[in-house]
Amino acid sequence: MIQFDTNGIKHVLCLGAHSDDIEIGCGGTLLRMLRANLGLTVSWIVLSGGGGRTQEARRSAQLFLRNSAASKLLTKRFQTSYFPFQGAKIKVFFESLKRLPSPDVVFTHYREDRHQDHRLVSDLTWNTFRDHFILEYEVPKFDGDLGQPNVFVPLEEKICLEKTDNLCRIFQTQNNKHWFSADTFLGLMRLRGIECASVTRYAEAFYARKLVLGTQ
Repeated sequence: MIQFDTNGIKHVLCLGAHSDDIEIGCGGTLLRMLRANLGLTVSWIVLSGGGGRTQEARRSAQLFLRNSAASKLLTKRFQTSYFPFQGAKIKVFFESLKRLPSPDVVFTHYREDRHQDHRLVSDLTWNTFRDHFILEYEVPKFDGDLGQPNVFVPLEEKICLEKTDNLCRIFQTQNNKHWFSADTFLGLMRLRGIECASVTRYAEAFYARKLVLGTQ
């Protein structure tokens, strides 16, 4: 396996359709990166919300990003589950993201995710950030759409526990869902840890569809 040093990364862009997606998909990786790289800046974008969901998104982002050198949080209120029917408005918003500092890494949804909101965010990410390093994260759900990721980030158990504790403590609006639980999140990270032979036993996994090695 090839190892990639993330310490040279200066700016990260995180995109999530819903208020808990970023945390589920790459929360542990962000915690690890922020502890190892004190100069890291993060732009955190949540595209849907309203009421308690928006409040949860803001509280969670502040908690996960407390060690960042600087962070920018944007929360929008596009209607959940209707993203494909609001595509033009969401596309316009994505174009505005080009004014942000150019990210070294973009975290977004897995393109083969069966949730329609997630797929649209993934597609627009690729339309908008054509010359960037994009990693697609995974969100477990009823649809059974987990795939075979090709990028792994080993995580210490204490980071995994911090991630799951934050999720279960902050997102009270989701606790009625049968899959939203600490054992789901830990179980997936343990499985991905097995797949990459993580010495820490845990990992988060991503999909990298296009990489250019070296300079042109």
